[in-house]
Amino acid sequence: MDNKYSIILGNLGNTCDRFCKGYKDNPSSEEMLDMAAKRMPYIKGVELVGTWDIRPDNVKDMKKRLEGYGLSCASIIPDTFTDKDYGKGCISNTNPAIRKKAIDYLRSMCEIALEIDCKIMNLWMAQDGYDYQLTADYDQERQWMTDAIQKLALEFPTLRFALEYKPKEPRNFSYHARMADTILAAKETGCANVGVTIDTGHSFVAGENVAEAVVLAQRAGDMLFHMHFNDNHGSWDDDMIVSSVHMTTYVELLFWLKRTNYKGWLSMDQYPYREDAIDAISESLYWVKKYEEIVEEYYTEIEELIQANDAVATSRFLRRLVK
Repeated sequence: MDNKYSIILGNLGNTCDRFCKGYKDNPSSEEMLDMAAKRMPYIKGVELVGTWDIRPDNVKDMKKRLEGYGLSCASIIPDTFTDKDYGKGCISNTNPAIRKKAIDYLRSMCEIALEIDCKIMNLWMAQDGYDYQLTADYDQERQWMTDAIQKLALEFPTLRFALEYKPKEPRNFSYHARMADTILAAKETGCANVGVTIDTGHSFVAGENVAEAVVLAQRAGDMLFHMHFNDNHGSWDDDMIVSSVHMTTYVELLFWLKRTNYKGWLSMDQYPYREDAIDAISESLYWVKKYEEIVEEYYTEIEELIQANDAVATSRFLRRLVK
């Protein structure tokens, strides 16, 4: 496997929650880029959050800095989640003026992606969903989302639009919630350049087997465009260090990424609230690399275990790995 590793740049900065406005100082995007390039293992790229890290007024400078460090822009993540206008929906908002504002903003991010030689628009439509029953027209609002994404995908055919799903937070119910409904959302656009991002933590919260989610995307037509890695206990999107909770899961995930011939980025999306960000995210990179090495060394044996369908034999194999 010759995987490409990246991180979300903003994960090196301040962390906050609804109880504490900030657990750390907040370095500039330029300072975080310097930290990533000089102190992180394996990475060849960074993901930039629109407005936070990349804007029309700094795109030329950011492109120059990336080139100077020999890093690529793995994806742009438009900020569709912190503007109060999007509190009741972004591209699914019932107010046509807000939907237009959102599409115009997304279009500006697409133009920046072209300028900075970024191939992936990672769309986490966090505010597109609902909180209460009998308050949302599920059919109409999903259609508005389809129309908006289709419009952008047709307007920017050289970009790949990766829909990142998550079952809840900040809304109680998200329209892009699980692999299956997100595949449907992508297919409804009719555009081959619309696919899916798997965030492992989001998949855990959704109750999925993330390796099976990889297979679903492949069976739907090679629709897995991007990967985010982190960990949690299955009830909330805690964005912990990879392998804090799941181990067998990650062995199987890396196996199926190889078997389905995934060629995209392996990107760390972690939120180290109280840990040193460089150290914590580096641990995730080391863990994913370790699982990659395990799959490389034992690929044939893992295939044979799957075909044997023998839980005891699989357990013995896993026990050998942790000796």
